[in-house]
Amino acid sequence: MLDYHLHLWTHEDPTTWLSLDQIAAYCERAQAHGVGEIAITEHLHRFSQATDLVGRFWETTESNPGLQRQIAAYFDHHTGSDLDAYVELCLEAKAAGLPVKIGMEVDYYRGQMGEVSALLEAYPFDVLLGSVHWIGGWQFDDLDNQAQMAEWEVREVDACWDAYTEALEELAATGACDVLAHPDLIKVNGRIPSNPTEWWDRIAEAAKSSGMAAELSSAGWRKPVGEQYPAMPLLERLVAAGVPMTTASDAHATDRVAERSEDLADLVDAAGIETLASFIGRQRVDVPARLA
Repeated sequence: MLDYHLHLWTHEDPTTWLSLDQIAAYCERAQAHGVGEIAITEHLHRFSQATDLVGRFWETTESNPGLQRQIAAYFDHHTGSDLDAYVELCLEAKAAGLPVKIGMEVDYYRGQMGEVSALLEAYPFDVLLGSVHWIGGWQFDDLDNQAQMAEWEVREVDACWDAYTEALEELAATGACDVLAHPDLIKVNGRIPSNPTEWWDRIAEAAKSSGMAAELSSAGWRKPVGEQYPAMPLLERLVAAGVPMTTASDAHATDRVAERSEDLADLVDAAGIETLASFIGRQRVDVPARLA
């Protein structure tokens, strides 16, 4: 098994700098749970090089002043780390012989992914995860923010899924990333259409047509939706379409690394997945699922 979605900062503390010991602890816990390889994939929006590049995107993508203020405050809180230092730390971990891949979770910026790709091409990444965490300026998965969650009460669920899927399709089509992270994240708080088939089909097609892999993540089990990403019908569609898969915990702390990897292994078996997608220098290398 793999754990190809790991963060070094918690959501609450974006400022404490990172250490090689922290990465070593991640590796130790992963190996204790049968995970042979991890990828460090911090959010791109943590780093000043990226936020300086994309600017205050919400001013052109969001018309609601309240949501504009909310996301501006979020970026002010989380942004300010140095991308060069992050990559150097990951390189140091690899040089120390730790089973680590250098990665990034690349949030989707409408109309700006070409510039984002140009920035990231200058670094020796092994794998880039693509994710959608906001629609316009609405952070639909910020579960602890009452103002963001209140939006669910005034929006149609089908329309939310449609907007999310459109953003994910656009992200995949850019070719900027290698893996679709938590592909049905829009379900995070349990708001699911009565018939989500259309969106499952579109997500699977987006992954297939882009050549991306997709992520099977245990993170959804600790969210209100109470199930893995993706839902089993979507996972079955991805596998049937020949989309390569990774496995992940989306941990933000050591005690979450490789969380429920045994349960993910059972889902891998149930879905008939025999290999997982490992990455070296952004090139996919298929490895046996049970030995990964």
